[in-house]
Amino acid sequence: MKLAEYCNTAPSYIGEIEMGRKFPSTEMIEKIAGALRIEPYHLFRDWTKTGNDSNHEGYYPLLPASMKNEIKSQIETSISEILDKY
Repeated sequence: MKLAEYCNTAPSYIGEIEMGRKFPSTEMIEKIAGALRIEPYHLFRDWTKTGNDSNHEGYYPLLPASMKNEIKSQIETSISEILDKY
């Protein structure tokens, strides 16, 4: 409930994210990471894997392909919006 409060959203929305029924926007990912005082990529890392941060093998292992595609699309859209400004 506190996380939802810190992110200025409904507790039910956070619950939907936790259960994998909803995928947050990049803005919400940043809010959640900020509230937890972690880097956003930490939300997607499989911490059971060992190794240093340069080894990307443990990243995004549990996300379905559709979510990976959504992340990729959001990143590409954000990059395009930034580049369009310049």
